[in-house]
Amino acid sequence: PTMIGRTLGHYRIEEPLGKGGMGEVFRAVDDRLQRSVALKLLAPEMTADPERRGRFLQEARAACAVTHPAIAQVFDVGESDGAFYIAMELVEGRTVRELIERRELDVAGAVEIAVQVANGLAKAHDAGIVHRDVKSDNVMVTPDGHAKILDFGLAKLHAAEDLADADERSAMATVAATQVGMVLGTIGYMSPEQARARPVDHRSDLFSLGVVLYEMVAGERPFRGANAIDTLHAIAYEETRPITTIRAHLPPSLQRVVGRCLRKRAEDRYGDARELSRDLQEVQREIESGISSSVPLTRRLVDEWHAFRERGARDWAVPVTIAVAGLAAVSFLIASDRVPWGLLVVLAMVGAIVWRRFRNRNRRLRVEQCSRWRGTGCQ
Repeated sequence: PTMIGRTLGHYRIEEPLGKGGMGEVFRAVDDRLQRSVALKLLAPEMTADPERRGRFLQEARAACAVTHPAIAQVFDVGESDGAFYIAMELVEGRTVRELIERRELDVAGAVEIAVQVANGLAKAHDAGIVHRDVKSDNVMVTPDGHAKILDFGLAKLHAAEDLADADERSAMATVAATQVGMVLGTIGYMSPEQARARPVDHRSDLFSLGVVLYEMVAGERPFRGANAIDTLHAIAYEETRPITTIRAHLPPSLQRVVGRCLRKRAEDRYGDARELSRDLQEVQREIESGISSSVPLTRRLVDEWHAFRERGARDWAVPVTIAVAGLAAVSFLIASDRVPWGLLVVLAMVGAIVWRRFRNRNRRLRVEQCSRWRGTGCQ
């Protein structure tokens, strides 16, 4: 409250917008250009720490180095009366977390946001910048549907070596500095290499984006534990449930994309954000047209195989076994010139009955799954 009405440089503070790990964000007016901005102030207790000041300025340098519609623009950085600030584009709208909590995202909207974020990250990665804090709170969606990546406060600029040692600190050290059992807001979005205090590169951002996409579609994060340590362990070592087991009627290719983003080894993920964006755009086309005929048959078969593996062979065992046995029997009878048509009709009827029961069972399972996520068009 003591900041309201104050002027820092040529920025007049009007009202608070939020608080993060490094400071607070206020709505302010640029008196020179007469425009509203988001003014981020470093917390007063941090200004005496040269390392934190350096990281704060690093945030400004990282964000200024990139210009893209999906990245919130940084206008200015400075110091006034001992307060360090960054003047940024004021993005009106809601965060992805808010959209998830309000149940305002459908699958098509989630994929569209992921495409825009992937394109923004591609631009940042081209400049040698890794965001390292991609999460649902750091993606704002404007009323007209444009996604904006916020807060490069943990960005690692490859050209800057002055903070290299600090950048490689263990995530466990962060947890140890908090209360026992307290779950930090960004831990659930860390990549396995971050959780294990290993060096990170642009593929870490792709893992985090995969977590955000999973959360947008499924309504829950893929890695959750009773406390911060359990969550870090899950990220580093445990596999997550396929989103197709949480929400039905999803394109198989969507699970394939999410699964590739969330692979534990960085080399098993997408090579770059543009490749991820291309696959997401293909998922968009499938959503818009139902499994599109423009998708190559080989790709559709691969997607179905991934879906089959991730759903488990148990659900398919009975109908597949019957179908294979039936085909084998018919092939033998035809080859031996003995085709009792009555037997073929009986086999067809049995197969139809089994398949109908199998389909009805799947429908009941889908209803149970959809009851966990109402209001999203799940039927």
